Amino acid sequence: MKEINIEIKNKSFPLKIKNTKRQNLIFKNIVLKIKKGEFISIFGPSGCGKTTLLNMISGLDKNFEGSIEAEKNVSYMFQSPRLFPWLTAIDNIKFPIRKNSNSDKIANGLIKKVGLEKFKNQYPDKLSGGMQRRIALARAFASNPSVLLLDEPFISLDRKIANLLRKLLINLWKKNKPTVIFVSHDLDEAIELADRIFFLSSLPSKILLEHKINLTRPRNINSKKFISLKRLLSSTTRTKSQKN
Repeated sequence: MKEINIEIKNKSFPLKIKNTKRQNLIFKNIVLKIKKGEFISIFGPSGCGKTTLLNMISGLDKNFEGSIEAEKNVSYMFQSPRLFPWLTAIDNIKFPIRKNSNSDKIANGLIKKVGLEKFKNQYPDKLSGGMQRRIALARAFASNPSVLLLDEPFISLDRKIANLLRKLLINLWKKNKPTVIFVSHDLDEAIELADRIFFLSSLPSKILLEHKINLTRPRNINSKKFISLKRLLSSTTRTKSQKN
């Protein structure tokens, strides 16, 4: 497993205007270096290109100028669970490793870790939204990925369920320490989870700030140190955004 080196010289999308060749500039001269095993959060406003960046890292989007050096064993967890409705919970977890002779053992271990062993034979439509996210999270770890990409995976969940999933994510990550790139627009979430946070500006997107989080885990969002850091980061990025 090696570090991820990202150098994007230009990333644009065509404007959805008839009879024009104009482009909507997303990124220009973005550079990120991420250490192996590091937990990174990409934080920024809606529409600043966070999901586009994940798609480029994963190889889903290759239409850009620049280079991305990353391991090929990548797992991607999206905003919605994207479970296969015709597969049971356990079979959804097994799907990415279905050709692995140890798939049963791996999947059963993961479904136990996310607390859904009793629901292993249920189909997705019988599971709550929070349960579906837990299955999707377990599936993301099934292939023992070198790189794990998460695109606001706990969005739209109530706070209690989202907190549970964040704890599960950290516990699963600690075992083999894949490199994690976690997209969020919730600053509490980014600070709670990440080793480092990259703050992106609005379009055309650039890195406003990179900050290392030195708080010990598990992190209490109500602690004085946490609240103080959140205020500092909010103030700093707000000032930098105004100058951007």
